[in-house]
Amino acid sequence: MKELEAVLIAFREGTHCEAGVWGGGEGRAAPTAIARSSAKVQMPDVLPGEPGQSVPGNFGTQLVTRVHSVRKVWLTVGPCDPGHTPEDRHVNLLMPVVAQFMKAALEVEHAATELGERYEEINLLYTIGEILGRTVTLEEAATTILTEISETVGARVASILVHDPATNTLNAVAALGVPTSQIPPISAADPTSVSARVFRTQHPLIVIGKGVTFGTESPYGRGEMLSVPIMWTTPSGGQPLGVVNLADRRSRQPFSAGDQKLVTAIATQIGTAIQNAKLVLASLDQQRLQQEMSLAHDLQMKLLPATNVVAPEAEVTARVVPAESVGGDFYQLFKMRDGGTGVMIGDVSGHGYRAALIMALAMSASAIHAQITASPGAMLGALTNSLREELEQTEMFISVFYGVVDPPNGTLTYANTGHPHAFVVSQEGTVTRLAAGNPPLGMTDDTPAAATLGWEKGKDLLVLFTDGISDARNAADERLGEERVMETIVEHREKKTSVILDEVFAMLGRHTRGIPSRDDLTLVVLRS
Repeated sequence: MKELEAVLIAFREGTHCEAGVWGGGEGRAAPTAIARSSAKVQMPDVLPGEPGQSVPGNFGTQLVTRVHSVRKVWLTVGPCDPGHTPEDRHVNLLMPVVAQFMKAALEVEHAATELGERYEEINLLYTIGEILGRTVTLEEAATTILTEISETVGARVASILVHDPATNTLNAVAALGVPTSQIPPISAADPTSVSARVFRTQHPLIVIGKGVTFGTESPYGRGEMLSVPIMWTTPSGGQPLGVVNLADRRSRQPFSAGDQKLVTAIATQIGTAIQNAKLVLASLDQQRLQQEMSLAHDLQMKLLPATNVVAPEAEVTARVVPAESVGGDFYQLFKMRDGGTGVMIGDVSGHGYRAALIMALAMSASAIHAQITASPGAMLGALTNSLREELEQTEMFISVFYGVVDPPNGTLTYANTGHPHAFVVSQEGTVTRLAAGNPPLGMTDDTPAAATLGWEKGKDLLVLFTDGISDARNAADERLGEERVMETIVEHREKKTSVILDEVFAMLGRHTRGIPSRDDLTLVVLRS
């Protein structure tokens, strides 16, 4: 909570009053400190009955109130230096900053947890793929796993049967103790077949073989047979893929419930091998990975602000279209105290969960810095300080454009750290590029320089997009290009921002004609 503590210290320097943020505590229980302007700040032993009620503290009078929209978080203002007293306006000044910070911190924590859980799932997928990927075919993978099972339970005879939906039969893909060619296909509807029954019911069976005619399972007619369904778990439930059969134990001991449980667990791995082989053959493994990445990206999208947060001062339309992998594109909007509008767009280098987590951290930190830092350059400098450790550890950087549109004063002040696609389009159709005069965040410790240009209220357009749009490719591998994007925007510049955005994406769709995007697509259009 170093950033929040810095806010409280700055508040003390400006108002000569201490401030603190506290968490937990109900009734007469004392909350604990989250951030304080100094050690002089103490939480009263008894919480007030009404929000904003003045209560005596150990070091002087304090105002204590709950933080809006955040459970079990308190804000205290006071004690103050001699000649100064805590006032309601002090609380009103700090309340939105503290509330936004705490909400952002909770959102980041939730997102990190969600993304971390998804990372573990995908990491497991890669681990299984790495183990099973050492074999080229399903037959090789099945034989390797079948050998391990047979050695574990001491079975001399074993087979793996895989279901063929086209013929509705169970076919041997691997066998031990008997040639695969001697195991005929078994109809999944066969009423007398043990394997067919196990496949249909999705429940394992232990069948005594003495004096029993196995019919299609005659190669296993030695002692007893353990037959276990091979399952593939899907979001909608289990899907049977085949059956693993084991028979003729060396110990001549019957199969136990423990053996059945062990083989059932291993059958899940066999199901993974079978499904992975099908995915590779049908090129569906990439699709599954895309689905996982898309879910993680959906979590990111929930962090993005609604465009109406800056209404009515500004008309903004923004869209982020997820690519096939988790990325680091984002935008932020800020309603400034003087009637201006802050807008930011960023692109974290690379893809994957590290980029996604950096993006979440950047959004939460910028929400704080934008409210307490007037200059766009100083704001991005503060953002760099907040992210320095994470950027150094991950060796990543962020291209960011941050601008503040001030219609009353007719200005746009901005800082651009390596973001190439930032423009102002005038009512006459003149396009002005907002040059990236500073290196991306994470490449230098210098505070980015800011620039200012004129702004025509209600006429000028601020256009920001990431390179996923200009780099979009068609079937001939031709880039869309920045020029075509800007031509479309200029052509429709007098229309609503929502119409302009739709026209750009319609043109993008005509260019790609369904070719999947290689990168996230982000576009922000603002008129103020």
